[in-house]
Amino acid sequence: MPFTATDHPLKRGALAKRFGCNIETIRYYENIALLDAPDRTHSGHRLYSSGDQARLGFILRARELGFSVEELRSLLSLSDSHDYTCGEVLTVTERHLDDIGRKIADLRRLERTLADLSARCAGGNVPNCPIMDALMADA
Repeated sequence: MPFTATDHPLKRGALAKRFGCNIETIRYYENIALLDAPDRTHSGHRLYSSGDQARLGFILRARELGFSVEELRSLLSLSDSHDYTCGEVLTVTERHLDDIGRKIADLRRLERTLADLSARCAGGNVPNCPIMDALMADA
């Protein structure tokens, strides 16, 4: 889903609707300082500029790709400096890709273990269950 900014400021509710996220999500990114506090109207309503909107789009897309908050903080810091190299961005991305590879390997091991346990279980109405036995043995 593309996260596109508008040319005009949006209130928080309209911003959340436009980007398909919760108001609490926007508030969270403000609280952890990934998103700057927006300007306010005279009546106190938050107004998110096109720059704020673009930054939120960047944050949401990076989170969709699984970047952690700290990785995202690094990417935003590079972006904010306006003096980054593609190599610096690649370094952050490759570290993230390595993390994903480790998680996939962990999930494959988990899948093999559960498949093995499931294969040893006949199901049915017997009181002995190899799955429960295996879980109890590790407890």
